Amino acid sequence: MRVLPVGEHALLVELESAPEAEAFHAELLRRRDAGELPPVGEIVPAARTVLLDGLARPRELADRLTTWTVPPSAGAGGPEIEIAVRYDGPDLAEVARRWQVAPEEVPGIVGGLRFRVAFCGFVPGFGYLSGLPERLRLPRRATPRTAVPAGSVALADTYAGVYPRSSPGGWQLIGTTGAVLWDQDREPAALLVPGVRVRFSTEEPA
Repeated sequence: MRVLPVGEHALLVELESAPEAEAFHAELLRRRDAGELPPVGEIVPAARTVLLDGLARPRELADRLTTWTVPPSAGAGGPEIEIAVRYDGPDLAEVARRWQVAPEEVPGIVGGLRFRVAFCGFVPGFGYLSGLPERLRLPRRATPRTAVPAGSVALADTYAGVYPRSSPGGWQLIGTTGAVLWDQDREPAALLVPGVRVRFSTEEPA
């Protein structure tokens, strides 16, 4: 772990790996909810960093952070939401081939996993959902698509994600959902925010 000052009121914590960053973020949320963390304006996780902004005494907290013992997150904590998926994606057969299963088995595999929003990025409302086991790791497409439809449910590396709007993308598309991922009139606007747990259920085709 490396803790770096950012301006006068923020710290950037660099971790060795994505799982360590996720676990550290989960521990920050736990300590904040338990009243064990000094007041902080924002906690912003990324792939291997966590930013703490709006701190009154960042130097004091920096010294404490390096002494923490952080347990693995194991997907614990945070509210859970369910997203219904129609498994009609154009890459479903390819994903099944790589997993060495029949296409009709993919919904059961994905539905049996528990995901957690590790961080957000790419476009507003896009959450990187950790929880895909190493044995199910998938490469990105060799040639990205120029336009992926909104609501597309996708997998890449050890992450799942749902495209909140039409955009280019190179993830493996396994299905679609009618869930609204980004709504400016909602608070928060993003359905998937860091720390939220996600379960994918199967929606039968109409």
